[in-house]
Amino acid sequence: MSDRKFKRYRMHIDLRRYRPMVAKLPPGYCWVPWRLMLLERHAQTKWRAFRQDLDGQVFNCLSDLEGCRRLMKDIATQQTFCASATWLLVFQPEPEWPPEDCGCIQGICRKGNVGAIQNVGVVPEHRGQGLGRALVVQALNGFRQNGMETGFLEVTSINRPAVNLYRSLGFSIVEVLYRDAETGETSPAGLDDIDP
Repeated sequence: MSDRKFKRYRMHIDLRRYRPMVAKLPPGYCWVPWRLMLLERHAQTKWRAFRQDLDGQVFNCLSDLEGCRRLMKDIATQQTFCASATWLLVFQPEPEWPPEDCGCIQGICRKGNVGAIQNVGVVPEHRGQGLGRALVVQALNGFRQNGMETGFLEVTSINRPAVNLYRSLGFSIVEVLYRDAETGETSPAGLDDIDP
């Protein structure tokens, strides 16, 4: 039995003060809006993005293709699923090249006008180009279109690039949690437990 716990930050952004931005993409990349027929492509992209990363250790379902399929089905079938905050990123540098799915994000509208980002995934070979930032901006814009007043996500504290990205967009840490790697249970900690 494992006693590994991962420190996670719950981060919020006030969408009433958020200025909508254009989610810029590098040349060769394009957006694919949500359609139910894309569920498998989202699951495959999520799995490729997380299977060997920290989030694959924190969430067992992300390191397993079947787990990603179940997760996508759970997200997409919720009554509060937010299609306008759910996107697939595709890379196709030339029209004759086959398109390659390389990033995805999903959103849910929760009560209290809160837009919850579920996963921000970019496959390893496409990282370092601002695609994660573009995905988050695209989701935040979708939440605003749906009247959400707050954006919300969780991130593992040692994932400093992600924490820094979210902070640069206006997110702030509002709670610290510990997630048990074995059971998936979370327990709260105090704000005095936040890393600088």
